[in-house]
Amino acid sequence: MAIWQDLVDTHGFDARYSSVRRFVQTLRQTAPEPHAVITTAPGEEAQVDYGEGPMVRHPVSGKYRRTRLFLLTLGFSRKSIRLLVWQSSAQIWAELHERAFRRLGGSTRIVVLDNLKEGVLTPDIYDPALNPLYRDVLAHYGVVAVPCRVGDPDRKGKVESGIGHTQKTPLHGMRFETIDEAQTYLDRWDTRWADTRIHGTTKRQVAAMFAEEQPALQPLPLEPFRYYRFGVRTVHLDGCVEIDAAYYSAPLGWIGRRVSVQWNDLHVRLLNPTTGQLLREHVRAPRGWHRIDDADRPSRTLAKTLAALSAAHHAGPAIGAVCDHIHEHEGVGGIRRILGVLALAKKHGPAVAEDAAKAALDLGVPTYHFIRRYLERRPPVTLRQIDPLIRQLTLYRDLIDRRTGDSE
Repeated sequence: MAIWQDLVDTHGFDARYSSVRRFVQTLRQTAPEPHAVITTAPGEEAQVDYGEGPMVRHPVSGKYRRTRLFLLTLGFSRKSIRLLVWQSSAQIWAELHERAFRRLGGSTRIVVLDNLKEGVLTPDIYDPALNPLYRDVLAHYGVVAVPCRVGDPDRKGKVESGIGHTQKTPLHGMRFETIDEAQTYLDRWDTRWADTRIHGTTKRQVAAMFAEEQPALQPLPLEPFRYYRFGVRTVHLDGCVEIDAAYYSAPLGWIGRRVSVQWNDLHVRLLNPTTGQLLREHVRAPRGWHRIDDADRPSRTLAKTLAALSAAHHAGPAIGAVCDHIHEHEGVGGIRRILGVLALAKKHGPAVAEDAAKAALDLGVPTYHFIRRYLERRPPVTLRQIDPLIRQLTLYRDLIDRRTGDSE
């Protein structure tokens, strides 16, 4: 258009714009890249992706915020499930898949996705590292994830096209007061227009093709997936890992090593980070409690525990007696409190901590908690003019005189 306008203004060109456009098209030397249509069998493949959703008034801030549009498109029928969320996370990404499978009444055998962090931790065309929660949710539904090549979205062109269609048709310029209102509007548009349209590639109605594909979907499991949180923990000297201020034992030989941990409201599972093998499964404990399996209790005192007890006796006899009592009654679970007593002795000084330990023994409560509270409530030390620890000034004068006389 700019070339045609310049020709008309500068050179008196009297032909129309279409003549210039046809001529420029003949100058193009690069052939368009071919894009083959990927055909899949019924129930074989689904493609998933995120896109930008409509503006919705946020219930907390009261301002309009951009939502996220999740889309799952079946490869055979092009039937799509469209879901709106405020934000994304590993669990939300997995929950959206589960909601989509429930709406479809079954699951496909393969899910094609790009390399977003919610699904793929480390992209690799041959051996990608999947997010463990996402991997387990798909396994629960009998689905295998197939990530695309990095920077190659054409492998999932069906869902990419579906996102563009959704953004340009029902959601273009729309605003909603609640996310439920937006989801209801989108569901109604799906039923009225998206499912009844004649698809441009298949030349058939989407709803009719989905009726053929639905029997080929895999049946849904009886129970939904039980979601969990996951992380990596280092096994402490007491043989336990910490989850939400509670402690759970690992097998012998894992002290100082890192383990993978999965937990929910009911259970805590410790896994081998290399093989994924289940090491231990514990029932959730309240804050401060220990869950130690009988097989994880050592038959002899560990060398590091003996070293901590030796350091306690070196700090003072009362401190050593308190630490011996903790080890005798709590076993390996008490090593943290023994280290805590030693930390208090280092912070406040052995003499002050020894007095606190003597008070604990006298009152019959030889615990770390008592010593800590005793030291916290102990009044601060103030300097006095007369104190047995302060020597007379005459002693310093005589010492200076002797030193001065020896030098002369």
